[in-house]
Amino acid sequence: MSDVSLLFCALLGLLVLTHAHQHEKIGFYELKRGNMRLNLTNYGATVISVIVPDKHGNLADVVLGYDSINSYENDTCYFGALIGRVANRIGGAQFTLDGKTYKLPVNDHGNTLHGGTKGFSDVIWTVKSHREDNHITFTYDSFDNEQGFPGKLEVSVTYMLFGRNLLGVKMIAKPIDKATPVNLAQHTYWNLRGHNSGDILSHIVQIFGSNITPVDNNLIPTGKVQSVQNTPYDFLKPKKVGSQINELPGLYDINYVLDKNSQNHLSKVAMVRDPVSGRKMELWSNQLGVQYYTSGMLGDTKGKGGVIYHKHAGIALETQGYPDSVNHPNFPSQIVHPGETYKHYMVYRFTAS
Repeated sequence: MSDVSLLFCALLGLLVLTHAHQHEKIGFYELKRGNMRLNLTNYGATVISVIVPDKHGNLADVVLGYDSINSYENDTCYFGALIGRVANRIGGAQFTLDGKTYKLPVNDHGNTLHGGTKGFSDVIWTVKSHREDNHITFTYDSFDNEQGFPGKLEVSVTYMLFGRNLLGVKMIAKPIDKATPVNLAQHTYWNLRGHNSGDILSHIVQIFGSNITPVDNNLIPTGKVQSVQNTPYDFLKPKKVGSQINELPGLYDINYVLDKNSQNHLSKVAMVRDPVSGRKMELWSNQLGVQYYTSGMLGDTKGKGGVIYHKHAGIALETQGYPDSVNHPNFPSQIVHPGETYKHYMVYRFTAS
């Protein structure tokens, strides 16, 4: 854990927000450290590939993605993207804050998904700082009423390689003039056997969450918090992704309430292991929830190298606040006021044995 603690300190200390208003060009960027490589684009502050060794030392790209910017611009899967202003779903595409009702774009069965029709995943971010062996920081200035959300918001995300096969993600947001909901998320799909290796149903998953926030037919939380005990959602002990998936409507797409009591420290969120390659990924975060999604809605999508990604081609573990919290006063609030700073940290550790 010392590596992770060190990384947390480094993330806390690294880099500040900047103001940038020039027209940005889309570019590609690389981070390299040891035998780990990370490729990104400032379109959507997106992770394009993560290359790590298996138990034999063989390298493979373990995230789903595309070969061209054009594909990212037309993407409906949010491959690798930074999601905001509010990740996940907002029921009825509206919320009320300080007595005023804000109407948002409808893009998911009458609701708002992942920030609207043009969220942070579909804008060009500014490259604030880049050191190939260490980190890259993207910034974005969100304007008042962008996708219906109140107030200006300065946002930054830093991706950082550290220690031995550790990847840190630091998301910071500062409201400038109005209170606003903020719930950023990193939406990478993982397949630890390799992005082109088929489905993830035999991956072993452990999620450190004893409860979920159950949802209705349109995946909007009911407002309840429910135990995973004696349900197919119980991953408190490691088990195969596919072990009980047939007891569900064909996929996992649910927010877990993490077993932690504060956002001041990193806690372990999940572990994913592929028995074939021996690759293991552990995830820590300071967030209170994680959306566990097994890409059950993915349908024959043409990815990198011409590979067709089918249903269950990847696992997304999106640390976050609870979905639709703006409409559930009993959920932890995601409203951030001017003078306050939203801070979201993630640390991934990759090993193989």
